[in-house]
Amino acid sequence: MNKLDRMKELAAKITFLANAYYRDAASPASDAEYDALFDELTALELETGVTLPDSPTHRVGGEPLSAFEEHTHIQRLWSLDKVKTYPDLIAWASKCGQSRFEDKKFILEYKFDGLTINLTYDEGRLVYAATRGNGITGEGITAQARTIRSIPLTVPYKGKFEVRGECYMRISVLDELNRTSSEQLKNPRNAAAGAIRNLDPKVTASRRLDFTAYDVGYIEGREFASQLEMLGFLRENGLPVNDFCFAGGINEVIAEIDKAEERRFTLDYDIDGMVIKLNDMALFERLGFTDRFPRGAIAYKFAAQEQTTVVEDVTWEVGRTGKLTPLAHVAPVELMGATVKRATLNNYDDIKRKRVGIGSRVFIRRSNDVIPEILSSADEGEPENPVFPPKKCPYCGAHTEQRGAHIFCTNSLSCTPQITARLAHFASRDAMDIEGFSEKTAELLINETGLRNIPELYELTPQSFHGLAGFGEKRIANILGAIEKSKDCSLASFIFALGIPNVGIKTAKDIAAKFGSIERFREATLDELLSIRDVGATVADGIIDFLNDERLRAQVDRLLELGVKPREAEQSSSPAILAGRTLVVTGTLAHFDRHGIEALIESLGGKAAGSVSRKTSFVVCGENAGSKLDKARELGVPVLTEEEFMELIGK
Repeated sequence: MNKLDRMKELAAKITFLANAYYRDAASPASDAEYDALFDELTALELETGVTLPDSPTHRVGGEPLSAFEEHTHIQRLWSLDKVKTYPDLIAWASKCGQSRFEDKKFILEYKFDGLTINLTYDEGRLVYAATRGNGITGEGITAQARTIRSIPLTVPYKGKFEVRGECYMRISVLDELNRTSSEQLKNPRNAAAGAIRNLDPKVTASRRLDFTAYDVGYIEGREFASQLEMLGFLRENGLPVNDFCFAGGINEVIAEIDKAEERRFTLDYDIDGMVIKLNDMALFERLGFTDRFPRGAIAYKFAAQEQTTVVEDVTWEVGRTGKLTPLAHVAPVELMGATVKRATLNNYDDIKRKRVGIGSRVFIRRSNDVIPEILSSADEGEPENPVFPPKKCPYCGAHTEQRGAHIFCTNSLSCTPQITARLAHFASRDAMDIEGFSEKTAELLINETGLRNIPELYELTPQSFHGLAGFGEKRIANILGAIEKSKDCSLASFIFALGIPNVGIKTAKDIAAKFGSIERFREATLDELLSIRDVGATVADGIIDFLNDERLRAQVDRLLELGVKPREAEQSSSPAILAGRTLVVTGTLAHFDRHGIEALIESLGGKAAGSVSRKTSFVVCGENAGSKLDKARELGVPVLTEEEFMELIGK
């Protein structure tokens, strides 16, 4: 085989692998195999001086451009009119001549919060790419678009056509770039727009952008009867189309918008609304256009996830491990229907990287019902009043030390917030399950009785509660009874209760299954720990440090002396028919509670996960399933009913 033929073969194989990964979420080859093929093609191109028109090496970017050239679109790109209420959406549907009860008249799609770009294909090749611009002319960005791996460089259709779509950055990519770069990207949309409009295509390539197509603006030799037919054409030609597309009447569309507004927080990309279009293309064209919008399509806008406000103060919260976490107090601002007064910062390095100081104007983002996070400073340059790491613990006055990216209080013996959080964790449901023992109870006992460590829980008497507000005889008896009952516990619960860094309940169960008894676990070696699925070097090192800490060993000894008896883990005789499979359970099941079915999955060799991803094998679905079911459908993950799951495991 000559070198040119080998280059064609390599280009075809690399393109196939890239399409499988980026479009179909499949992995037919390892990263190392992909890299080897790519390196071979690159070497042949350098050797021959030839670069094929559809070569995957275009993805890495070429030489910087001196300027963007103006490009006139074949067909004008339109904006979309917007509504924010359902009555306004129903009124728009009526203007389109559709009643509220007609079926399959509308198409509902995600409205990506990215940058619109227009791709031109001719004779099966990507020949031009441009920004939207004013809708008539845009900026030529062909070199930049070629670096986006989800944009095909060649397509089967040989006629000339224009594709409109959205260029965006995934949230996971933004997070990774911000963790590894000194230059902080404010949000996915700004990051995508900045990458596309950068004159150096290598910068665009480094941002790892994505693309989704949603419209054919112009095409030679083809007409479409419906929006669904047009989307099918895009898929046939290898252009990525978002998995979510719903066809229905306007009432059904409204119901789906409600679901989508909740689902948006589970997505790995930003959507700021939903796009509703008439499915009938002939009717769409007959309705025509205003001077800015098509009459047959509209955008329903969600409440903003992002706002700007001013940092008024930064305080440091102490957790059960002694880690000090910064908390920003901000000028009150309305965000997604709530008044926001606080926002999180991860650590001191995060404060420096995001250039946050007292008085800084900052971008904050709220996802779902969690406390908002500060994304970055909206001001230029360094803050006038920077935040400095505390030299002393704000609660106990002990000196602090920095370990890696985090700051810790060194007083683990008598720092009240640490002890309170450790006791509350020890008593929690997945740990020792001491009913009625809350964080408030722990704080009261620490402040009023001098309780200072976990073993002292089992030394409490009725007299310990004498005079404490809210503790009558019945409540005292109940809580002491719950403490006594907790002595009979599973090994996994006890290991989790100890609060070992990075050991959650799932890892605790895996450890218990591996070692079987508390005695065997306490003598664990690093190699034994690393042999456990999902236990990496960081987790294993943390466990070894915990087990070798004389002070902590003494506390475990004391717990055992006081009658705590972790039950030896039973070795399962069930066949590992779910080995290597990850399952997610959602909704209400008829024959299991959540803990019961997850325990069954694990006993059969499977992994019970809490969230749906492309690596999920099955989702087991009960009644009133929510966003996890939607996510499974979006990703194409197989969904099993409870009965189908029972059939799968042979019960």
